[in-house]
Amino acid sequence: SDWDTVTVLRKKGPSAAQAKSKQAILAAQRRGEDVETSKKWAAGQNKQHFITKNTAKLDRETEELHHDRVPLEVGKVIQQGRQSKGMTQKDLATKINEKPQVIADYESGRAIPNNQVMGKIERAIGLKLRGKDIGKPLETGPKGK
Repeated sequence: SDWDTVTVLRKKGPSAAQAKSKQAILAAQRRGEDVETSKKWAAGQNKQHFITKNTAKLDRETEELHHDRVPLEVGKVIQQGRQSKGMTQKDLATKINEKPQVIADYESGRAIPNNQVMGKIERAIGLKLRGKDIGKPLETGPKGK
């Protein structure tokens, strides 16, 4: 037999992780091999929320079809109520479990009104933000069941 001949019985291919790397994909493309890549949506993030119709409408927002924003009058009431209690935007946001940016958006009139957030802000500053008597003190009566 010829001692210079080498016989390879089994050659290991790249592991799954190596085969998926960007370098392995580029190398396979350079060699002219068929490469199929597919991106999994929200893979491994346990996403269970679907895009709501409202979000889709917001994406298609145009001049004639636009979402109502918080009136500037309400923003001023929030700002005055917050300052009368000696709170910063961050303090108010912490108190109602929202981000400071949310308070900034409401005060500047950029936010799309959310009744839950508006209710939290009303209770925190003690002033009405919805209805016809905006800016009036909030009546705290007994809660009905």
